[in-house]
Amino acid sequence: MQLISKCDIALLSAKFPQRRVKYYDTSPQYITASVEQSLHNLGTDYLDLLLLHRPDPLMDAIETASALDALVDSGKVRGIGVSNFGPWDWKLLQKHMRHPLLTNQIEISLLQRQGLVDGTLPAMQADNLTPMAWSPLAGGQLFQDSATTQRLAPIFKRICEAQNTSADHIALAWLLAHPAQILPIVGTNNPERIKQLSKALDINIDRETWFELWTAAAGQEVP
Repeated sequence: MQLISKCDIALLSAKFPQRRVKYYDTSPQYITASVEQSLHNLGTDYLDLLLLHRPDPLMDAIETASALDALVDSGKVRGIGVSNFGPWDWKLLQKHMRHPLLTNQIEISLLQRQGLVDGTLPAMQADNLTPMAWSPLAGGQLFQDSATTQRLAPIFKRICEAQNTSADHIALAWLLAHPAQILPIVGTNNPERIKQLSKALDINIDRETWFELWTAAAGQEVP
């Protein structure tokens, strides 16, 4: 088990009645206070990984990098990553950090393939960032009735019958087949559910099947 926390989004809540709007805050003061609060809430003296949740257009990269480095130096955080960052965002931050960024958590699934075609995943591979996929099952939309899922259904059925598996395992295996070594983040803390989903590691998705699923999800052939 790893202790992972995110920071930089100042939310509207009853705890902060003075806030007028949700906003991003990557100031050293906010980041440090967020980590201290997470340590208190979790009853621990360190986090395995701290993620900046969203790119902040007002981020002072030098100040933010210094604060993140200081947290690692102090031992309160063992590793730093980002979430929803484009290459230009993480490269700016990394330029001013002494410690390496370890990961970038992005939305990616059969229904959300933008990171596969906009250069994000190749850039992460080039910079040694491990991709973490949030919403890898598209928030359940993969299993709702739609034109897209109707195209996917016969392919899922064929693979399920051939490999004695299920559609959610296939959707995860599709991500795992990518050479960037994507780590799917499933939205559950149920140990049995996690154990079941881990069976996706045993599914074989060959190149043609991978593109067959892509084509069905996109509704058109690759160029």
